[in-house]
Amino acid sequence: MPKDTSIRSVLIIGSGPIIIGQACEFDYSGSQAALSLKEEGIEVSIINSNPATIMTDKVIADHVYLRPLSVDSIEQILIERKIDAVLPTMGGQTALNLCKEAEERGVWEKYGVRVIGVDVAAIEKTENREAFRQLMVDIGVGVANSRIANSYLEGKEAAQEIGYPLVIRPSYTLGGSGGGFVHKKEEFDQALKRGLEASPTHEVLVEQAVLGWKEYELELLRDTNDNVIIICSIENFDPMGIHTGDSITVAPAMTLSDRCYQDMRNQAIKMMRAIGNFAGGCNVQFSVNPDNDEIIAIEINPRVSRSSALASKATGYPIAKIASKLAIGYNLDEIENQITKTTSAYFEPTLDYVIVKVPRWNFDKFKGANMELGLQMKSVGEVMAIGRTFVEALQKACQSLEIGRAGLGADGKHNRSIEEIMYGLEHASWNRLFLIKDAMSMGVPLESIRKVTRIDKWFLSQIQELVQLEVELKRYSLNNIPKDFFFTLKQKGFSDIQIAYLLGNVTEDEVYDRRKSLGISRVYKMVDTCAAEFAAQTPYYYSTFEEENESLPSDKKKVIVLGSGPNRIGQGIEFDYSCVHGLLAAKETGFEAIMINCNPETVSTDFNMADKLYFEPVFWEHVREIIELENPIGVIVQLGGQTALKMAEKLHERGIKIIGTSYNDMDVAEDRGRFSDLLKELEIPYPKYGVAENAEEAIVVANEVGYPVLVRPSYVLGGQGMSIVINDEDLEKAVVKLLGDLPGIRVLIDHFLDRAEETESDSICDGEDVHIVGLMEHIEPAGIHSGDSFAVLPPFSLSEKVISDMEIYSKKIARALNVIGLLNIQFAVKDEKVYVIEANPRASRTVPFIAKAYDVPYINIAAKVMLGVNKLKDFKIERKLEGYAIKEPVFSFDKFPEVTKELGPEMKSTGESIRFIKDLEDPYFRKLYKDKSMYLSK
Repeated sequence: MPKDTSIRSVLIIGSGPIIIGQACEFDYSGSQAALSLKEEGIEVSIINSNPATIMTDKVIADHVYLRPLSVDSIEQILIERKIDAVLPTMGGQTALNLCKEAEERGVWEKYGVRVIGVDVAAIEKTENREAFRQLMVDIGVGVANSRIANSYLEGKEAAQEIGYPLVIRPSYTLGGSGGGFVHKKEEFDQALKRGLEASPTHEVLVEQAVLGWKEYELELLRDTNDNVIIICSIENFDPMGIHTGDSITVAPAMTLSDRCYQDMRNQAIKMMRAIGNFAGGCNVQFSVNPDNDEIIAIEINPRVSRSSALASKATGYPIAKIASKLAIGYNLDEIENQITKTTSAYFEPTLDYVIVKVPRWNFDKFKGANMELGLQMKSVGEVMAIGRTFVEALQKACQSLEIGRAGLGADGKHNRSIEEIMYGLEHASWNRLFLIKDAMSMGVPLESIRKVTRIDKWFLSQIQELVQLEVELKRYSLNNIPKDFFFTLKQKGFSDIQIAYLLGNVTEDEVYDRRKSLGISRVYKMVDTCAAEFAAQTPYYYSTFEEENESLPSDKKKVIVLGSGPNRIGQGIEFDYSCVHGLLAAKETGFEAIMINCNPETVSTDFNMADKLYFEPVFWEHVREIIELENPIGVIVQLGGQTALKMAEKLHERGIKIIGTSYNDMDVAEDRGRFSDLLKELEIPYPKYGVAENAEEAIVVANEVGYPVLVRPSYVLGGQGMSIVINDEDLEKAVVKLLGDLPGIRVLIDHFLDRAEETESDSICDGEDVHIVGLMEHIEPAGIHSGDSFAVLPPFSLSEKVISDMEIYSKKIARALNVIGLLNIQFAVKDEKVYVIEANPRASRTVPFIAKAYDVPYINIAAKVMLGVNKLKDFKIERKLEGYAIKEPVFSFDKFPEVTKELGPEMKSTGESIRFIKDLEDPYFRKLYKDKSMYLSK
C-alpha cells in the first residue's frame, strides 16, 4: 500500500555518545532514515545528545534536539512538536530501551504517538532471554540448551543441569556487556555475579556454550504485506566464542552449503514473523555445527544493527533508508532501488565481489587490559574492504586498519616466537589474523592451526596461498618477475610495499614504476547490488586488477576528500562529520566531490553523499592511483584527522595540490622545534621544551627545562604515548618504551605547567581575516588530555586579559602559519599568563561541538574558504547560544574492569555528549565543577 498519510511528523531517537558496542553506525542509519522521511514530505525531529555526528546537523533533520536521552526529554518534544509517530529502530539499544521505558510509563498513549518500525512487544521478546528461548521452542527453531537465572541459587542449578563449558548472557545489555564464558566450575561464581550486575533486570541466561561452531548473520526487511527479503548473508571468519563486533566478517557467506543457507533463510523469516507484526528491518544471528550443519538461533534484533551498516555498504542496498519507508506504510515493490533506479527494492542484492570487515582495537589506550577476545565486545571501530576475491579484500582491509601494516604480513612486522604465536592462536586477540599468517610462514601445518583456532579450513587455505606466493616471489628480482605472476600478486591484494619488502633492496616507488611499465594498473568496478544484471546509476566504486575500468573520469573540476579511516580513540566520528561537510561545500560551490574512505559505519561512505565514492583504503598506493585517474584540482586533507594528514608529505613531494593550508605550514605546527621558534619570533609564551632521539639526550633536555616534564612522540593524535614524569629514572623508562613502540621517532620533552588551567580556541582563517569560532575553558586542569576533559563554551571564569590574550595569540598564529581553513590551539593558563601548548591547522574534535552549540555551520564555512571560493567577509555569522554549552566526555571503562580509570595526557574517551545550562548556578554545573576542579587554585 502507499504511505500512511496520517503520519505527518516523526521523531527519530538517536543512540547518544559513541561507546564500545554502539558506535557511529547509528549516526549513519539515523541520518539515512531522516533524509528518507524528509523525501516523503514528513517533518522529522531528532533527539540525540551527540554533537560530533552529522545526524545532529540541520542538513539532516527539520528539528534537532541536543538533549539528554531520557523519557522526560522526549515528552517535552512530543508536546512542542505534536509528533505523530516515533521511529526507535535507528538508535541501537539505547533507543529501543528508551522506547520501551516510554511505553511502560504510558507516554506514547498519552500523546497519541504511534511506534513505527517495530512492535514494543517485539523488543521484550528479543531482549528477554527466557522469552526469546521459549518463543524459538514454540516455533520450532533450534536454540542452545539454557535456563534463566535471577539469583545465585538459580544460576548454580542451571550450571549443574547444563554442564560446562557455559556462556552467561545478561538480559537488556549492549555489546555483550557483562557476558562471558565459563569453562570450569571454579570460574562460575564470579562470572554469574558480573552478569547479574550488568543486567538492568538482574537476569541472565545460563546457556550451553557452542564454542567452535560457525557463526552467521542475516539482514532482513519486511513490509506491511508480510513480504520478507534477505539483504545479505554475513559469515564470521572467527568461530563462536568471539563477539560478532570483534570478529572478522565476510559477505556473502563463503563456506555455507546451499541446503544450510536455505534452511537458515526459512528460519530467519519465521523468527521475524514470530516476534511481531511490524514493517522494518531485522538482524538475525545463527550458529552452525561444522560437523553436521545443525542450526541454532543466537539472537534476533528488531532494529538496524552494526551489521546493517556493513550490509548496506556491502550490497549498495540502503537498509535504513528503505526500512524507514516501510515503517510509514510503503511496500517493497513500491520503492525504487536506489542503485539501479529501474528495479524495485523488492529485489534481493547479488554480489559479484567479496566484502571483508576487520575490527579496529585500541588496547594501547588501556594499559593492563585483558586483551583476549570473548563475548564482550572490545573493538572501537572497523574497516571494510571490497575485492574480487576473499584474499584481495582481506589484504585491503589490513592496509586500511591504520596500524602500520602493508597488508597481511610481508612487511617486516612478523612474530618469530613460536610460543607466542601458538598462544595467540588459542587465545584470540587483535592480532590473531596476523599470527595465523606468521604460523604458516614458519611451517605450522594448516590442520594444526585449524584445531587450535577452529577457523574453517577454507579461510585458512586462502591465507596459506599467500604464503606460497611469497615463497615463489623470492625466486625473482624486480626486473625479471613475469607479467602474469606480477598480475596474480596484485589480484591477491599484495601492495607494492609488500612486494618491495619480499624482494629486498627495492623501494615501493620502484615496484610501482615497474608494474606500470608492464601495464598493470588498478581498474575500478561499480558496486551495483545485482551483479551487473541491471545497469547501475550510482558512482560507488572499488578497485581490483582486471581489464575493464568502469570508473570514467569526467572533465569537471574535481576535489578529493580524504576520509579518516576506522574509528579509534583520538580520531572519531567528528572527523567524518567534517568530511561530510567538506563534500557538501564542494558540491554547493560547483566542484565534483570525490570521497575516499574505508569505514562502513560512516555517513561519508554513503553512496549518495559524494558525487563519486571510492570505498578504498586511505593508504598511499590506493590514494595515488585514484588521483592519477581522476586528476583533481587538489586534495583536502584537513578534515580527515591524522589519517589524511599523514598523506600530506607524499602529496607535497609529488606536486599534488593540498587544498587549504600548505604542507610546509602544517609541518611547522607539527614540528615542535620549528613551532617553538615561530612562537618565540611572535613573542608568544610557551613552555620550555627540547627534542631528543634517545634516553641519554632526553635526560639532558629534561634537566634543562625542569621537572615535571611532558614526554610525547612527534606527529601523533589523541595523546598517543604521552606521559608526565618527575625524575630521570621515570623519564628513561618512558623514552625507552616510546622508542620501542614507535621506532625512528623524535621525542618531545616540554616543561609541564603543574596546576595550570587548560583552554582551547578554534578559528577559521582565509589567509587574511581570522574568525574565532569559539573559546573553551576546561574544567579539568592541564595534564588531562583535552579529549577527556569537560570543556565549557564560552569560558566561565577566565579574566578579560586571559581571553584577550587567547584571541590575540590565535590570530597571530593563524596568520603566521598562513592558515587557510581551520586552526585549533591549546593553551595553559597559570598566574594569569597564557602559554601556547600546541596548534593544529586542521579540523578538531571540538569544532562540531562549537558548531552545534552556536548553531553555525563552521565546517561548511571553513571548507568553502579552503576551496578559495569564499572569504570570511562573505559570511554573516550569527551565534545563538544563551548560557553555556558543556562538552562531556564518555568512556567505555566497563569493557575493561581491570584497568585504572585514572586520566592523563593520553586520551581514553570514546565519545562525547553536549549539555546546555542557562547559568553557572545550574546544580549540574556546580556539582561538576566541585567534583572535577577542587584541586585547582581558584
